[in-house]
Amino acid sequence: MTDAHAGTRRLPVQLFAALVGAVFVVVGVAGFIPGIVTDYDRMAFAGAGSEAMLFGVFCVSILHNIVHLVFGALGLAAWRNASAARGYLVFGGGLYLLLAVYGAAIDPDSWANFLPLNRADNWLHFGLGIGMIGLGVLGTAIERARSPASRPQTGA
Repeated sequence: MTDAHAGTRRLPVQLFAALVGAVFVVVGVAGFIPGIVTDYDRMAFAGAGSEAMLFGVFCVSILHNIVHLVFGALGLAAWRNASAARGYLVFGGGLYLLLAVYGAAIDPDSWANFLPLNRADNWLHFGLGIGMIGLGVLGTAIERARSPASRPQTGA
């Protein structure tokens, strides 16, 4: 795949960052759509008091949706550079793993649950963290395998 403006081929890690970023933007927008969000009228800006649920499963608030939109925009911006894309996936995946641990450690009804998070969110964040780190590593491994420098030299 080529970029018509720069004439450069996009690497797998860049495409993975774009895909992940786009998914986060879609989820962020979906979090503001009544019907996709149950109890939409009980969505709070932030905190455990928000009773809105994306797909009836994941706790959401206005702040939570904004975080998804910003994180998605970062992925869409990062895809233009392989190092930025790799950093987005690996560092972002690490942040999601930390968020999963944080969500599991806090009292869901406390002030510390500012996004808000529930058990389904925690498992989703854990899976996102593992998946994003995996895509960062996989994208890099694919490119290294394709690189002529990684192939053994033959002949004299």
